[in-house]
Amino acid sequence: MGSTETTVGKDGRAPGADGSGSSAGVSRGDGHDLAGLEAGLDALDTVHTRRTPLRETLVQKVLPPVIAVALVLVVWQILVWAKVTDTYKLPPPADVWQEVVGAWEQGTLLDYIWTSVSRGLLGFLLALAIGTPLGLLVARVRFVRAAIGPILSGLQSLPSVAWVPPAVIWLGLNDSMMYAVILLGAVPSIANGLVSGVDQVPPLFLRAGRTLGATGLRGTWHIVMPAALPGYLAGLKQGWAFSWRSLMAAEIIASSPDLGIGLGQLLEAGRTNSSMSQVFLAIFLILLVGIAIDLLIFSPLERRVLRGRGLLVKS
Repeated sequence: MGSTETTVGKDGRAPGADGSGSSAGVSRGDGHDLAGLEAGLDALDTVHTRRTPLRETLVQKVLPPVIAVALVLVVWQILVWAKVTDTYKLPPPADVWQEVVGAWEQGTLLDYIWTSVSRGLLGFLLALAIGTPLGLLVARVRFVRAAIGPILSGLQSLPSVAWVPPAVIWLGLNDSMMYAVILLGAVPSIANGLVSGVDQVPPLFLRAGRTLGATGLRGTWHIVMPAALPGYLAGLKQGWAFSWRSLMAAEIIASSPDLGIGLGQLLEAGRTNSSMSQVFLAIFLILLVGIAIDLLIFSPLERRVLRGRGLLVKS
């Protein structure tokens, strides 16, 4: 702020008291105050980002889950040594590792993973293509929301495994049955996530868009979708989770030589053969795929959205 002190001249009067130089002094003071205020506002609006060093990333993000996994393995081995239960019910970690090594040497480990991952990703993309326009339709048209909204919520709460028997009867034991189960499990989650995101868009954004001529599809693309992106992304993450769980349920229940051997079939084969080490192998691979998809796809998308809204300080 400008100084409030007044300098008195030799004649005992303040500068500009006779009217000369007063406007120039005031304008200079106001200019300095305005410039300082603008600089302060710019500093508040500016989000300072920095690239996280590799060592800090390893310590904060990589080391904690590694320690957690190590602790689980230690507790697991202690339970085996303590003979809490029979080894055929709780095999030691070394037996599960031998299953991993054996599947790798036979060349089947990657086949198990790819068979399920390819189905899951393709089914999720199909659900994305159907759930996105459906969610926009439900969010923007009142009659459609009143008619379909409760049905989508009901379908989202319905266990995915319930769709496997009718899908087998309708479509038979083939990949189409798998994709149908994935769609029925994932589409409601994606659509409801987008509906929730659209409901949270401030009305001021919509009015500003209409004022600028962004109406119809243009308004949806440039105003509604960017503003609803956080809720939509949450719906996508949940939709992938439902896709993956639906696929595992379908693979466990419906098995056929024509379908190949995915992770769900591997889990069921371990149960049939009473091989708990094979069961644990399938469980760990299913968990590993879920974590990998989240870390490689959804976490970067979430960070990008947060960074674009100034909510993520560290890049």
